[in-house]
Amino acid sequence: MTRLTLVSHNLCPYVQRAAIALREKAVPFDRVTVDLAAKPDWFGTISPLGKVPLLRVANDGEEAVLFESAVILEYLEETQPNPLHPAEPLVRARHRGWIEFGSVILNGIWRFYSAPDDASLQEEAARLAGQFARVEVELSRGPWFGGDRFTLVDAVYGPIFRYFDCFDRIADFRVLADKPKLSRWRATLAERPSVRGAVAGDYSERLDAFLRARDGALSRLMTA
Repeated sequence: MTRLTLVSHNLCPYVQRAAIALREKAVPFDRVTVDLAAKPDWFGTISPLGKVPLLRVANDGEEAVLFESAVILEYLEETQPNPLHPAEPLVRARHRGWIEFGSVILNGIWRFYSAPDDASLQEEAARLAGQFARVEVELSRGPWFGGDRFTLVDAVYGPIFRYFDCFDRIADFRVLADKPKLSRWRATLAERPSVRGAVAGDYSERLDAFLRARDGALSRLMTA
C-alpha cells in the first residue's frame, strides 16, 4: 500500500494547493510541517531546492520524494482517483495555462507585500488588479473556474484569495474591486471544505505576524 506524506510550511500557498487536491481526491495522507527558517537536517537531504511542498511516496519499504507543486499535482492526477483536470485535452491544456498564471500572480503578491515604499506598493497593486482582470474575463458563469466541476485551477486560486482576507483588513487596495465573477468565485472557494482545511486554524494570525515583521510599506501600514 502506498503511503503519502506532504511536507509542508504553515503559510506556503503551493503546499495548500497540494493539500486541497489530496482532500478533493479523498486520498489519505500524513502531513509534516517544517520551519523553513530553521530547516531540520533531514529536510535538506530530500529537498533539492530547499523548498516545500514535498510529497514523500512510500511503497513496499521504498520511498521516493517529489518536489515542486506542479509535479505533485500531476502525479496525483495520474495515480489517484477523482480526477481534477478536465477530460478534454484542449480544455485541460487551457487549465494548465491558468494554473501557471496563478503562480505568476503569487509572484506578484510577493512583490506587493515586499514593496519598499508607498509608490511601489501602489504600482504592484495596480499590476495585480490587471492580472485579476484577465482572470475575470476567463471565468465561467460558475460556481467554479470552468463551470460545474471543481478542478485544479480552483485548488490553485483558493490559496491566492486567502491572502486578500488579510490585505482587505489593512486597506482598500482595489485589487479585486469591480470584478463580480471573481468576487463570487472567491466567496465560493472560501466555503469549500478542502480549501478551508488546507491551513491550520491559526493561519490568519501567522500570516499577519509574517507581514508585520517585513520591513516594507505594507508592514508600516499595519503598524500605523
